[in-house]
Amino acid sequence: MSRPSQLVLILVVYALGVALGTTRGGTFDPARTVVGALALVPLAASVHYVNEYADVETDAITERMRFSGGSGALVETGLPAETALRAALTALAVGTATTWYAASVGSVTGPGLALLAVVVVAGWAYSVGPRLVARGLGEVTNALLGGLVLPLYGVAVARGPLDAVAVLAVLPFAVYVFANLLATQWPDRRADERTGKRTLPTRWSPSRLRRAHWLTTGATFALFGLLPVLGVLPRLVGWSCLLLAPVGLVASSRFTRVTSPFPSVATMVGLAVVQLLAWALLVVARGGQRFYPPGVLGV
Repeated sequence: MSRPSQLVLILVVYALGVALGTTRGGTFDPARTVVGALALVPLAASVHYVNEYADVETDAITERMRFSGGSGALVETGLPAETALRAALTALAVGTATTWYAASVGSVTGPGLALLAVVVVAGWAYSVGPRLVARGLGEVTNALLGGLVLPLYGVAVARGPLDAVAVLAVLPFAVYVFANLLATQWPDRRADERTGKRTLPTRWSPSRLRRAHWLTTGATFALFGLLPVLGVLPRLVGWSCLLLAPVGLVASSRFTRVTSPFPSVATMVGLAVVQLLAWALLVVARGGQRFYPPGVLGV
């Protein structure tokens, strides 16, 4: 129910942020980075558990695939939904304790704590309380959390500046996370509609969804191409991501025409991995020296 593969991807995006922050004036401290991850993982797991709890009715009737339909753990084991809720509360308690420890030893400071709070509050609100996913706000919420807040938390742990450049540096990835969420929600649209889970694929027509996927895919790779020219991203980071443009085009061309969201998921994961490797290479190549791009933002 914790969705281990997604937790691994969360760590990849977190590490991406740490490397970004390190190249922009922060420092890479292995111990601090590990403690920051120990605070993050149980909180992220609590978000996954509460989603399993809230979606048990939907998961029971959906056609589950590798990248959609939840984990299916409750349905397959016959365990009550309260099992997931207890797991969510336990993980939240563990995450709160590890966050307190991270703050007490100085590994996570004020900005990082604020970003973790956003992850927890918005992540839980996605599934319960306001239940943003049922209001057509789920995809935007998750794109902002996974594509923007998460890497910025890594920047904060590395003590990099949380400024406009940092936001712009991760913006292309956040845009594509939205496209990926459209694809992963598509196979579940009928089950979601039957259970009142009003995601965008239940609200929008297939043609409108295809246009949105094409638009976000195009915007993603346009930003990766443009931001290095403007000096906001290093060329190694931005232009290496353009290697995944053909995969992104395949994903958009297949979206709504095939059930599997795999092409979109592969593009998103590929972008996360390529950016992590590129930023890490810059950390090694610059030997801790700062990367302040000389572009139009004047930094």
